[in-house]
Amino acid sequence: MIGVTALDLTDQWPVPHVSAAVLRGATVVATTGDPGRVQRLASISKPMAAWAILVAVEEGVVTLDQPVGQAGCTLRHLLSHAGGYPFEGDEPISPPERTRIYSNSGFSLAARAVEAATEMRFADYLHDAVFAPLGMTSSALRGSAAAGVRSNLADTCRFVSEVMRPALIHPSTALDAERTHYPTLAGIVPGVGRYAECPWGLGFEVRGAKAPHWTGTSNSPRTFGHFGGSGTMFWIDPDLDLAVVALADRNFDEWADVALESWPALSDAVIVEFADPAGAAR
Repeated sequence: MIGVTALDLTDQWPVPHVSAAVLRGATVVATTGDPGRVQRLASISKPMAAWAILVAVEEGVVTLDQPVGQAGCTLRHLLSHAGGYPFEGDEPISPPERTRIYSNSGFSLAARAVEAATEMRFADYLHDAVFAPLGMTSSALRGSAAAGVRSNLADTCRFVSEVMRPALIHPSTALDAERTHYPTLAGIVPGVGRYAECPWGLGFEVRGAKAPHWTGTSNSPRTFGHFGGSGTMFWIDPDLDLAVVALADRNFDEWADVALESWPALSDAVIVEFADPAGAAR
């Protein structure tokens, strides 16, 4: 789709390649860049892994409140970064539900719990539970459940559309994933900032009252999504029934200052151009 003012902003990003899309009502309404170019999604893998784990919950093979890891820790704690595990490493550094510690190792523990219950590799379960039914034919988990998915814009949009209009899990389960769990916990969004209240859902970061933030100044507090260390990001604003996906391929740490200006600018421009003034809250 050509001549989309908001997405044209990505032309100025200091990255080798970028592809982006806008979804309204779970339908892609604008794109830029190569939608078929496969790349590392980095931490956008976490929401996809969480969705597969929620499928496992609905199938009855695991429960969100089953013990996993250290004493008092559950699958729910791990998916909301409240399990007390460090960014990397299997040894906990805090009791559960004490503080919000963004943790790759917590997601690895959660994936291993599903592997034990299903007697399947988590990569295969993710494929069968999420990628295959959504037609995400270019997507595969190659490595950690926390950061190992390789995919492209077209497939990532299929996933975001599913989250906006869930078919693989019950809508009530989807709402549980996007709501804040353990709302009083303080924590850090890596590369962005520390917050006295750092809301997080099940695999999704919730914007809440965080400021500054990587989403737009016009996004509602209910906005949820994720960004990845490879320069990828997506958000869904349920109050606007609007979503943005942007896949860049330069490590976030190399252009963090620019990204934290460019992503909010893109988000605000998308809202101006594509939001329904009447609102479309779910």
